[in-house]
Amino acid sequence: MLQVPVVARGAGTGLSGGALPHEQGVTLSLAKFNRIVQVCPQSCTATVQAGVRNLAISEAAAPFGLYYAPDPSSQIACTIGGNVAENSGGVHCLKYGLTLHNVLQVRGYTVQGEPVGFGSTALDAPGLDLLPLLVGSEGMLAVVLEVTVKLTPRPPLARCIMASFADIESAGRAVAAVIAAGIIPAGLELMDRRMTAAVEDFVHAGYDLDAAALLLCESDGTAEEVAEEIERMSVVLRQAGATRLQVSRDEAQRLKFWSGRKNAFPASGRISPDYMCMDSTIPRKRLAEILRAIEAMEQKYGLRCANVFHAGDGNLHPLILFDANDPDQLARCERFGAEILETSVHLGGTITGEHGVGVEKLDSMCVQFSAEELAQMEAVKRAFDPPALLNPGKVIPTLQRCAEYGKLKVLRGLLPFPELPRF
Repeated sequence: MLQVPVVARGAGTGLSGGALPHEQGVTLSLAKFNRIVQVCPQSCTATVQAGVRNLAISEAAAPFGLYYAPDPSSQIACTIGGNVAENSGGVHCLKYGLTLHNVLQVRGYTVQGEPVGFGSTALDAPGLDLLPLLVGSEGMLAVVLEVTVKLTPRPPLARCIMASFADIESAGRAVAAVIAAGIIPAGLELMDRRMTAAVEDFVHAGYDLDAAALLLCESDGTAEEVAEEIERMSVVLRQAGATRLQVSRDEAQRLKFWSGRKNAFPASGRISPDYMCMDSTIPRKRLAEILRAIEAMEQKYGLRCANVFHAGDGNLHPLILFDANDPDQLARCERFGAEILETSVHLGGTITGEHGVGVEKLDSMCVQFSAEELAQMEAVKRAFDPPALLNPGKVIPTLQRCAEYGKLKVLRGLLPFPELPRF
């Protein structure tokens, strides 16, 4: 039997290199598996093939007053199979959850060609609950062909507050204050001045360019619910130091606010030859600390950083601006990104929130996990894929790689020798 590596690939919108082709393997394109099998308004579910675009699910469900809640910025292009692989989120994941919380059942095949199913359309399924194991496994355990998702009734009304802050630390503390007040907004996003300036020049969303940081805080539900929650959030934001509050006057303005946030990445491409988008997660209460740390890293590495965060759940997306044609800038950018991830771990967070590990964060996995933990991950992969042919070389670093990474950090003066045994 030929031992040929296989990499399943959808739209290729991933940001961590999880679907990069293998030099000695085959790439299995699922782009043409794009049929919506069924939309069932009675059960509020949709069954779709892996190549169906995220936004297409909501478009198919719209006639029934339903939609698919997870909304990554790439939703116009990214596929549900890729969303399952990365456990994608989006600007509204704070209230409505990540892909994991909105998927009921996944069907596909093992590397040996055996059909396999995870989850159930019922409230529970017998045996071990392996669906959470598959979601976020980055194509290492099985090839996903069909997904059944939950659909959410579209709220009758949504309004968004744009809150301005004189400094980015105050904005970070305001995020924690909103959640501490018992409010779970439909969306809670943070952008710093550099990012808002780039976005405003690109889409003209009406952002406050005088603010050091902006928060977008959305409420949805009935008119009465929205009015009450907007008022409660406004009080908390003012108490947290907001210098200006602007509430969307209609649906068009609300969408305009969000169009700016969702175009943050392409807008950054207009102000820098290249950018590296990081993706770590920290406890909300430590947002101000990571923001101060990133400011210090800008000085340390001599590079600019534009910040946009899923602030409500602590998922950071710092965009490090650099020129890839300059080898020195590229090297500094990579070290900058690695330090952001390590600082996130130090603050009690993780090295990824929704973009996955892929190949980009292999070294950072050595920081987050011990040799024993990595060995357990490898054992899980082998249980599903004994020959280790599905998406090899991704997500789980070898112990040799971790040891080499530890030595490299020592040479750079970033790590003392006593910590090396961890690798």
